[in-house]
Amino acid sequence: MKLLVLNNLASGYGEGAIYDFIRAFARDGDEVCVRSTDGTTDLRGLLGDAASFDGVVASGGDGTVATASYLLAGTGIPILPFPAGTANLLALNLASPNEPHALAKLPRAGTTLDFDLGEIEVEGRRFGFGIMAGAGYDAAIMHGAEPAKRLLGPMAYFSAALSNPLPQTSRFTIDLDGETIEREGLGILIVNFSKIQFDISVTHENQPRDGVLDVVVLRAANAFELIPALVAGMLDRGGDFPDRTAAVEIHRARHVRVEADPPMEVQYDGEATRLMTPFEARVLPRAARFYVSEECLELFGGE
Repeated sequence: MKLLVLNNLASGYGEGAIYDFIRAFARDGDEVCVRSTDGTTDLRGLLGDAASFDGVVASGGDGTVATASYLLAGTGIPILPFPAGTANLLALNLASPNEPHALAKLPRAGTTLDFDLGEIEVEGRRFGFGIMAGAGYDAAIMHGAEPAKRLLGPMAYFSAALSNPLPQTSRFTIDLDGETIEREGLGILIVNFSKIQFDISVTHENQPRDGVLDVVVLRAANAFELIPALVAGMLDRGGDFPDRTAAVEIHRARHVRVEADPPMEVQYDGEATRLMTPFEARVLPRAARFYVSEECLELFGGE
């Protein structure tokens, strides 16, 4: 086989597990090409000849995988998300193994599934996202967590949330496939995959192959009012707690436009953009092809 490995040197803890993956994967006659970036070199330049490889390994956090997936959207080139970031939510949602030797078996097995991607446009720039994008409280958390991610790991996000219990609220004007609603709250999430840290599900169902995005409005007046919704998400692992309480309102749409007064910062897949609302988001149906485990195939293969 011939694999292209994109290695984000700035992701996660810098422990170099991707090199264990390469050693476990390589067999006689294989070619593994490693291209690295610390954020200075754009991934677009590293993926120019991706079609000449059997597959691409995106080693980094969810932002790295989202960018690679977006750049290769619709090409049919399979991608292995290698969890080398802080939260690695895509790997969690895909039920992928974390151990490099187990991950090395997935490209060899060649089992793939096509998943939806999201595209968000803000201030004239476009970004792809695999998990979720949004504006408001979630973006403030991503921004606040950045300095501590290497030290605290996933707990950096909760630390950032606890340090900002009274975040800004705004009045949202939301266009959902042509229907306009107005709401007030802490923020808004555009969801593709629904699971976040510690296996908590933002929405009751996880449907990343249905060609529709979930639009989650955080209608709480402060962070404390979101606690019941968080508890409901924790209890919903068995599918018995679909209600997310009145603090969370959920809609579904293929195309979304969001305005906020006052404006709010926008994030996608854990990347704080420093860009402000308004934004538009749309779904790219089954645009990303991932190498998946048998467990993932059981979860999503019938959709």
